[in-house]
Amino acid sequence: MSEPHQVRHVAESFGIDAERYDRSRPRYPAELIDRIATVSPGPEVVEVGCGTGIASRQLQAAGLKVLGVEPDARMASFARDRGLDVEVSTFEAWESACRTFDAVVAAQCWHWVAPVAGAVKAAQVLRPGGLMAVFWNVDRPQPELAEEFTAIYRRLIPDSFSARVTGSDPYSMLSDRAAEGIEASGEFHGQDEWRFTWEREYTKADWLDRLPTHGGWSTFSPEDTAAVLTAVGNAIDAAGGSFTMHFNTVAVTATKA
Repeated sequence: MSEPHQVRHVAESFGIDAERYDRSRPRYPAELIDRIATVSPGPEVVEVGCGTGIASRQLQAAGLKVLGVEPDARMASFARDRGLDVEVSTFEAWESACRTFDAVVAAQCWHWVAPVAGAVKAAQVLRPGGLMAVFWNVDRPQPELAEEFTAIYRRLIPDSFSARVTGSDPYSMLSDRAAEGIEASGEFHGQDEWRFTWEREYTKADWLDRLPTHGGWSTFSPEDTAAVLTAVGNAIDAAGGSFTMHFNTVAVTATKA
């Protein structure tokens, strides 16, 4: 099976509906953003795979100066229209023009970057003592609804990532690979893992708006997409029309040696 970073047609598919992505994707907890701003030795930050600029805007609001690097020109354009400075490239191939930065961050996207090559690139553009922080929001629906969602995915889209994940922390494999890549690069020390827990309420409309922004959904047929959305909507209706999503936000961090 291919690693996520090798599946470029999926990695660069999120701009199909950039507005929906920006509208429906969750933000990141203020505690994480504040900690990055505090630990970074200076204000200049590169956000890898900045997308529409969700995390970048939060980091800017915390007083940091952010440059985005984004492979999807549609996402980059959306971010630029909202006042962000974005250069279009994969991170591994990005030409930094000898610029260096105080932090390299990646929100919900480091699995689309080759783990060792990405860590080496991050070290190349970081100043000594610079911060590397790659992080994910991990969804944890209430158990009964999580089981129902998984059963729907396995029945209707059995080859999807959603159908294959198990357990309460489906991103643990991705964060583990990120940590292994950082370690294998030999460029960092003080590796750590930060965790933050929070929750938000989703109505059926909220969740069905967000679902098509998940990785791989652009590869589904219109018929499969409609069938999954109908089944998931019915499950939410049966649960009362809304549900509480619990989140773990997991950050893998390290300091440039």
